[in-house]
Amino acid sequence: MKIWRRLVLVPSLFLTMASPSFGQDVESRLKTLEDTTKAQQQKIEEQQRLIDELKSSLGGAAAPGAADTVARPTPGEAGQATGQGQGGTTAKVTGIFGGSAMTNPYISLIVNTFFYGSDQKQAELDSRMIPGFTNVPVGVHKGFNLDSAELFLFAPVDPYLTLYANIPVTESGTELEEAYFVTSSLPAGLQVKGGKFKSGFGRINAQHPHAWDFVDAPLNYRAFMGTEGMGGEKGVQLTWLPDLPVYLQLGVEALQGDNDQLFGANAKDGPHALTIFAKTSMEIGDSGTILFGPSFIRGKANIPTVADNTTFTGDTDLFGFEMVYKWKPSRERGFVLQSEYLYRKQSGDLRTGDAADPASTLESLKRAQDGIYVQGLYQIDRWRIGARYDVLDMFKKDFILSGTQQDLGKRPWRATGALEFNPSEFTRIRLQYSRDESSRDGKTNNELYLQMLLGIGAHAAHSF
Repeated sequence: MKIWRRLVLVPSLFLTMASPSFGQDVESRLKTLEDTTKAQQQKIEEQQRLIDELKSSLGGAAAPGAADTVARPTPGEAGQATGQGQGGTTAKVTGIFGGSAMTNPYISLIVNTFFYGSDQKQAELDSRMIPGFTNVPVGVHKGFNLDSAELFLFAPVDPYLTLYANIPVTESGTELEEAYFVTSSLPAGLQVKGGKFKSGFGRINAQHPHAWDFVDAPLNYRAFMGTEGMGGEKGVQLTWLPDLPVYLQLGVEALQGDNDQLFGANAKDGPHALTIFAKTSMEIGDSGTILFGPSFIRGKANIPTVADNTTFTGDTDLFGFEMVYKWKPSRERGFVLQSEYLYRKQSGDLRTGDAADPASTLESLKRAQDGIYVQGLYQIDRWRIGARYDVLDMFKKDFILSGTQQDLGKRPWRATGALEFNPSEFTRIRLQYSRDESSRDGKTNNELYLQMLLGIGAHAAHSF
């Protein structure tokens, strides 16, 4: 029976292929394929024309007598390209020292804008300081504020180095906050960072403000280092990550010492600050991780204070200890507990007035002061709720002027609560309230922030 079916089907197949309709269908398909091929060929030719134009423009940028180096490419992964220079000559796109390099860096832009409200007048806010610690006010204005539009760029230079730059743009101008290289192929867990960068001292100090869990820095950071920590410091950093069962990072830095509240740029010719730190972490249970470690920085100080016309010269030591615990059982839930203790010790002279003025005075000054903050944040899906408590003069409050302990007033402290919503990984909306009792005069500053952080582009991953 099967043989008879085959005998019937085979002639039928030949009759179908021989029919006019089948031939027309094949011709139609062939024509469609030819049209599609022609369209694709046109696109390829158009793209090749654009490539040739770009190569030609690169070739035209070459300086006379420099036919082998037509442009300074953006640092990144190695590659090779050729282009048509002026007069039809072929030029080779190379790196700044010869060799081939042609790529684009990763670029991101992060906008930090907020509304600020307070029950104090603006004149009171502008003169609100922390006596005995800092005479620099926060500098925030009531109403709408644009903190910065932060431009961040990074790319591998070659297999050995990666280059980073962070350029905040504010209403008052543009600042090169960071520009540094990091090695990527040293042996034995060693890594070198050089240029202008955020020091590895402490936890918050090494982060950019958009990565903070609250709008502003804790009181101990403001008192000892400034409203954004040490900022970008020029120098070199060496870290070592030994091969151990637990994570351990050891680091040392030689810095120029530009921070105005710790050292002062004119404290000494050349680098005059040295930092050492250690950070270790381990897992706790299935979902918990803890990181902790000490930091220490020492340097010469020459710190002028405009507010009361004084200048401190001497030595500054700053000790720190950080602790972070993270519990993350799922993507939608999590808890972070974080704290940093800072202890500052200074010894030197305090001059009031100009040294050339006979009426100026010179007194010895010794300070041993500390501060701590503790904060916690709980995540539920795209929401986070947090609280922070920070206090100064926790265990040490020595302010000894010419051998006499000064009574500076009440202990500075502040309590903060925050609620934030993260619609996506590129957007953060935060509402924050603080009861600030840091001015020592008994006046409470009830302040409110409504912050929005927006980010576009590729951004390097934040540390743990």
